Amino acid sequence: MILFKKAGELKQYLSGHVLPGQKKGFVPTMGALHEGHISLIERCRQESDLVICSIFVNPAQFNDPADFEKYPITIENDILLLEKAGTDILFLPSVNEIYPNGNPTEHYTLGDIETLLEGRFRPGHFQGVCQVMYRLLKIVTPQLLFMGQKDYQQCMVIQQLLRLMGSTTELVISPTQRETSGLAMSSRNMRLSEKGKETAAAIYQALQWIKAHLQQGTTNDLIQHAGSLLTTAGFDKIDYISIAHAETLVPVDSWDGHTPLVALAAAFLEDVRLIDNLSLN
Repeated sequence: MILFKKAGELKQYLSGHVLPGQKKGFVPTMGALHEGHISLIERCRQESDLVICSIFVNPAQFNDPADFEKYPITIENDILLLEKAGTDILFLPSVNEIYPNGNPTEHYTLGDIETLLEGRFRPGHFQGVCQVMYRLLKIVTPQLLFMGQKDYQQCMVIQQLLRLMGSTTELVISPTQRETSGLAMSSRNMRLSEKGKETAAAIYQALQWIKAHLQQGTTNDLIQHAGSLLTTAGFDKIDYISIAHAETLVPVDSWDGHTPLVALAAAFLEDVRLIDNLSLN
């Protein structure tokens, strides 16, 4: 594995070492890697000729500075995991390398997706995601971009960014990787106690309960019961539980029995904000 810290050096290397017809696969991360990330690297290796990973904790996408300060940093272990998984190139830039002119100011037209769910509760978050992803995509210019379904709404935002860029990069979305308890793998899980990790699985259980009891008609009772399951389990605060159109994330108050749906949730446990989602039909 070759490590680059400078964008110019990485671009120069790629321009001289990628043969015509070869596919560059890209897995962007914020580090604190787990098996979910490694599953993306492994899929990237299967479908690409060159596996490129980035580790960059992007300050622009943290609407809460305290959350940014608490984000786990495990770079030595991350490098070992990436080498073992067969990564060809690791891009490890500094903040100044990504944002040489200071805080980014450009704005991306994302539409309604920016005002719903994560967009509502984390204002500015998706603009920050787009600001860093635009820069990374321009540096790496991958044919394939690999992301996980756990960040369902973020995947939709990145798809819109690719359209805005007129990019030919294909977004490849992989299934959420879970602990044996059902808890979606996340770097933020590192901040939970062992008891907290057991309790946190209640999010997935609540989403499964919604799926098991979904039927044509109103959805409010399903959402309320799922919320009570989280509260009873010991969650401190629920940002949202939503049953939404799978392609727009617009809430569906009454289901016609056919519209594709996804259930999504965000809640706090032990001062850690956890998200998850589950396709319903």
